[in-house]
Amino acid sequence: MKSLLETILEAKKDKKAIGHFNVSNLETIKAIIGAAQRENVPVIIGVSEGERSFIGLRQVAALIKNYREELSFPIFLNADHTHSLIKAKQAIEAGFDAITFDLSGLPLEENIKQTKEIVAYKKSINSEVLIEGETNPIWGKSEVLSEVPKEVAEAVREINMTKPELAKQFVKETGVDLLAPATGNIHGVVKDGKSDVIIKPKIDIERIKEISKVVDVPLVLHGGSGIPEEDLKQAIEAGVSIIHINTELRLTWRNSLEEKLKKYPNEIIPYKIMPEVIFDIENLVEKKLRIFNGK
Repeated sequence: MKSLLETILEAKKDKKAIGHFNVSNLETIKAIIGAAQRENVPVIIGVSEGERSFIGLRQVAALIKNYREELSFPIFLNADHTHSLIKAKQAIEAGFDAITFDLSGLPLEENIKQTKEIVAYKKSINSEVLIEGETNPIWGKSEVLSEVPKEVAEAVREINMTKPELAKQFVKETGVDLLAPATGNIHGVVKDGKSDVIIKPKIDIERIKEISKVVDVPLVLHGGSGIPEEDLKQAIEAGVSIIHINTELRLTWRNSLEEKLKKYPNEIIPYKIMPEVIFDIENLVEKKLRIFNGK
């Protein structure tokens, strides 16, 4: 089976993107894997610090490894938004395939220093582990908001986006394998209170193109939930090779579960209700994978 890096580079070459989907329960894991198998495309399962604390660091690593070996299918695991050296090292030691090492909230010099350290550490443990770095903070959390916060307008100002020259410097000095630039993308979604339509800031496609030209590593787009299909396709064409989806999964899980509990008001057996919830999440993931793979 190909390594994660080989898989990403192949997607980059073919102008496709690997879907990265966050999880915090078994139902979502089953849905993601089911959709990936149906589409016959590789997939990355992500767990943030909070998500892996809930599931268990070594437990989720063992579970995904077991699925990959049993199914002989390219399912990879990423420690999403890891904010400290100790937690990044723990994920590497637990057998994760990739670490999103996010110190973008620190001064650049400190960000570079610690990112270099984790790159060196992973090489000493397992050189196939990929380290993803971030230069600029990407606003938000994976949640649904009813109005656009002032912080969004500030976060998507050009001055707070990743500059190509900074991206080039960061990659060169740290040796990261992947880069997640801030290009107008935000985490979470904002719903229009009247129409229930998801509002997303416009991502800067030209900036993605310019960054892709000056760095020699694949680019990652965070905050993919709610971004229009055409914008996602343009981002992939511009150089994005991995796209993160989380909020839409959580929203689908919540809405589907509430619907099924109303549909079966007297049912108390989880495994009799959850397959329908899994089906709904699986359909969402399948739609995203088809977009990411140009289908």
